[in-house]
Amino acid sequence: MELSLATRTVGEHTVLEVGGEVDVYTAPRLRERLLELIDSGARHVVVDLGRVDFLDSTGLGVLVGALKRLRTADGTFALVCDKEPLLKIFRITALDQVFPLHPTVEAATGAGA
Repeated sequence: MELSLATRTVGEHTVLEVGGEVDVYTAPRLRERLLELIDSGARHVVVDLGRVDFLDSTGLGVLVGALKRLRTADGTFALVCDKEPLLKIFRITALDQVFPLHPTVEAATGAGA
């Protein structure tokens, strides 16, 4: 399955909408896009995993790398995920303790609050 990436802005947040499968074959594209966003000045990044069907350890590594990079730049990084199979991956790996996980983009960005 293909990987789709779309970017939009919500307030001060850059939202990267990800769709499809994030695996060893597609994760490099996700990494490149995240680095482009951060290098171009995005400091508050939200990755929306709402349309992701599969996420492997390579994809998790890309997300951890982006989190670390943003933290060193005094930025914020959050994930939007409401699919139980993906949430289970975050719980099993204890990454639910590392990433701010939100059910919606609005919750992640504080929009509508």
